[in-house]
Order: sequence, then structure tokens, then C-alpha cells
Amino acid sequence: MSQRCVVVTGLGAVTPLGVSVSQLWDGVVSGRSGIRTLEHFDHSAFDVHFGGYCADFDASKYLDARRAKRMDRFTQFALVATQEAVREAGLEGKFDPTRVGVILGTGIGGLREIEEQHIRLLQKGPDKVSAFTIPKLMANAGSGTIAIEFGFQGVNTCVSTACASAGNAMADAFCAIRRGDADVVITGGAEAAVTPLGIAAFAAMKALSTRNDDPPRASRPFDRDRDGFVLSEGAGILVFEEYEFAKRRGAPILCEVLGVGVSADAFDIVQPEPDGRGAAQAMAAALACAGLNPEDLDYINAHGTSTPLGDIAETRAILQVFGARAGRLPVSSTKSEIGHLLGASGGVEAIVTIKALQYNTLPPTINLENPDPECTLDYVPNTARDAKLRTAMSNSFGFGGHNVCIIFGKL
Repeated sequence: MSQRCVVVTGLGAVTPLGVSVSQLWDGVVSGRSGIRTLEHFDHSAFDVHFGGYCADFDASKYLDARRAKRMDRFTQFALVATQEAVREAGLEGKFDPTRVGVILGTGIGGLREIEEQHIRLLQKGPDKVSAFTIPKLMANAGSGTIAIEFGFQGVNTCVSTACASAGNAMADAFCAIRRGDADVVITGGAEAAVTPLGIAAFAAMKALSTRNDDPPRASRPFDRDRDGFVLSEGAGILVFEEYEFAKRRGAPILCEVLGVGVSADAFDIVQPEPDGRGAAQAMAAALACAGLNPEDLDYINAHGTSTPLGDIAETRAILQVFGARAGRLPVSSTKSEIGHLLGASGGVEAIVTIKALQYNTLPPTINLENPDPECTLDYVPNTARDAKLRTAMSNSFGFGGHNVCIIFGKL
């Protein structure tokens, strides 16, 4: 039996660059940073004073006020991004709701709700804790809320694999459609961890940049002077669809999902395997799934977090898989513009990868001024470039050693 072809028909985004895919793409391609000093809480006692906060996001502009109040910020992001993606896909009218699913990723879930209710517990007592605490903080609130909002009754799950969450969700969505479990799956990820606890906890790990005097230049993947990642928030949602189903209903077909690859480092709970062995395994598996040779790939949107260990490990992995081709293969990191959206990062970066294919444009890695001597690839430094693109890979790697690679191609 021939494999079912999976395509992308809709995209939606909420990021520090704005509340739409067009604002995300325009910002990335122009090399504009969305990283700013935080203003939504007092950070004076913190080591880190900045992040990728979605300051332009006002839930009341998109959602009924009463319903929005019953959602954590990450669920609000997921729902608003889904609204945009569903509009583009034209997913309305008559279809079997049991054949439309939702598979969403989040690394942490409702962290803001956890913090707020814990404060209420300590200050006002257990009787003052909100009855909506659990429905708001649970990680599957995003996928459940989307299904309720649109009446999608098919496969519905939540994936939580740290920074690989959205990537794993998309891989699961791809497989669900390929094996015939669904015709359409809403997928991607959402995260809202730019909170006091989120900033403090990652800072305690020494994982974050402390470039407080110059936030827009703090996220600098592959640069010699990088000192950690920048914590950000938002959502990236994609509509995956079976090709024949999409064609019959006249949906806009943006690209094909050619293949996915997943693996585990089995090395350390937070550090990547130094030689990039697990990441290389996932990239090779994605190429095999897509039926591609290394020379057939035209671009990689890197995980590229701007951490001392991670950027080197990913570079080594690319060198392992692509060999002599690696030096001629453009690689760039969107995190240089928008920071690290944790469990949502894979969804947002997949959207950028697809837009790169659509516009034959390589998004830049900004703030790359002094390349690390161990990072020897073409990282498209500082300025976008025109390029003829047919295929592109998006990498997502997470704490716990989770690795996911997804390849998109022009149909």
C-alpha cells in the first residue's frame, strides 16, 4: 500500500515579534530582535532582566473575556495561533470531525497559574485557591481547548519532551495521518514560561544569558561570546493534512512534510551528548524517512540555542551526517531573533522553515560577530540571503536527550 502524503495547509504564530505569521517572518528576515528588558514583573533581584515576552499579545482582542480568564497564558497563545492557522487552511464547512485531531506540544504547561495560585495559597489560605487551577495548569489544556473550540473529535494528545515538545508533536501528527488515523491534525506547540519562577529556575542552572546591558544582542548562536539562551514564550501552530483530502476541499497547500526522525541521546538529563551522536541519528533518520540523500537537502533551521555546549554538539552532528556537503549547506538559528520558546520552539521554527521554502530566502543568524572556532558551518550570518530551496530541515532538541528532525519540501 502506498504511503499517504502529508502536506501543510495552514500556519499560525504568536511570538515576541508579533501576533501573526507575517510579523514573525518579516521580523526574522529583517534580522529584528524581539528580545527586550522585561516589564511585567519586578526583576531587580534577579540575575537576568530580559527575555522574549509577547508584549503585543492582548487576549481580549482575540478571545471572549470570560473564557480567556479560565485559560493559562500558554493555552491562550495556542488558541489564538490555531485561529490564524485554521483561517489560512480554510478548515470550515462540512467534514467528519472524528477525522480531525489535535496533537500539541508544551514543555511546562501552565507555569504562570502554578505560581499565582501558590502565592494565593500561602497568603490567603487553601480556601482561596481557584477552582480553575487544575484545568488551567495542566499541560493538555491547550490541545483540549482547541478541540472544544472547533469541535475536532479525532486523535487528541499532548506531548511534553522539553524543548523538543512541538517537534515530537509534529512527528506524531505526521505518523497519525500517514497510517490513516486522521485526515487533518492541528499540531505544533505553545509555551508561556517567562515568569519569575521560569527566569529564576533557568538562571539558577546557569543556562541563561546575563547580557542585561544589551538584551537584543544576547541570543547569539554559534558566536564565540555566547553565554546562554534567552527565555521566550509564544506558540507555533501548523495544520497537517492528507494530500488528497486537502486537494478535494481546495485547501492551500504550502508544502509537503517529507519525513521525520526521532532519537534519544541517552546521555544526560540536561547536557547534549558532546559529539552530537543522538542529533545525528535523528537527522539521518529524517533523511531516510524522506527518501533523500544528504546532498538533496538545501537548508537546516538549527536548534541553535546559543548555549556553549549545544551549538558545538549540533555542529558536530551536522558534520557527521552531511560530511563534505556540510560546508556548503546553509544553517541558521531563528532563536537569534526570538530567543528560546522551549516546548513551542519547534512549531515556530517549522513555520520559519516553511516560509523560507516559499520565498526562497535563507533567514539569518543575527548577532554572529565572532564565530566559535568549533562552529565551522555556513550559519547565514546577520543578513538574509536569496537561495533556490526545494527541501529544508527543522531541528529540535530537548532536555532529557530528546531529538526530533522534520524535513519539509516543495510539492
